[in-house]
Amino acid sequence: MKNNQAKLICVLGPTAIGKTALGIQLAKYYNTEIISADSRQFYKEMQIGTAVPSAKELAAAKHHFIQHISIEEAYSVGQFEQDANEKLKTLCKQKDKVILVGGSGLYVKSVTEGLDEFPKVNEEIREQLNKELENKGLAYLQTELKKVDPKAYQAIAIANPKRVIRALAVYRASAKTYSSFLGQKKKDKNFSVLKIGLTAPREIIYNRIEQRVDIMMENGLLDEAKTLFDKRNLNALNTVGYKELFAYLEGSISLEKAIAEIKKNTRRFAKRQLTWFTNQEDALWLDYQTPFKEIISIVEKKITQANNMPV
Repeated sequence: MKNNQAKLICVLGPTAIGKTALGIQLAKYYNTEIISADSRQFYKEMQIGTAVPSAKELAAAKHHFIQHISIEEAYSVGQFEQDANEKLKTLCKQKDKVILVGGSGLYVKSVTEGLDEFPKVNEEIREQLNKELENKGLAYLQTELKKVDPKAYQAIAIANPKRVIRALAVYRASAKTYSSFLGQKKKDKNFSVLKIGLTAPREIIYNRIEQRVDIMMENGLLDEAKTLFDKRNLNALNTVGYKELFAYLEGSISLEKAIAEIKKNTRRFAKRQLTWFTNQEDALWLDYQTPFKEIISIVEKKITQANNMPV
């Protein structure tokens, strides 16, 4: 990797930890722009429940991939990877540093590392596998996967039906194992990556989550959910903060219960984020209260070290 490449500074961490604020501070300091890799913030119709940056925050630094599509549009992580890389090609010619902010691990990975490319799978194959799951159970599909692709059986979360179905779908569509498509050589990037992670004791993260949910409710999350209620079956709306309020609007739970469920499910989401981010061994983890001057000092030191490394 060339030392004179643009630097993509990635701000990582669980929800409600302060990624947006740090990303904006970095963008202003380096006079650059921000790539958002938060998949919940892509949708125009969802604002309060996804903690989209405020108008003031958006004005403080130029953001890309914030509310750029509709909930009615299909948008995959593969499409995001393509779109983000195209945007970065342009930005990296203009700026020597670009900021990426994101809590969606797979979307961050798609930009920083690239995704493995899998063959297209006919929808009929997926439908057949879903029928087998319903009629024969997950254990039946797990047994088949273990037989045809033991490496995938060991590598994926086999307790997750979606993962098992995906691996089997690739095999049935291509007659090649899912595991054979993993670890492919990725395309060269026109930037190098520096990952900064914000962290805090888990009880502080959970407390910040609960405070954020209360603020969202005060800011009109229920009214936002009401405007989206008729479209609640769309995949984009099957997400924390909306599905619980839809259950309330359907009359199946109380509002108090819905709010408690939002908090509980957001904590679970943060726990999954933490699990993913702790595997990012190349990330520089900092306490969420670290002063910005100290962060800049650390970042500059890391960049200097990287630039002085032999090619």
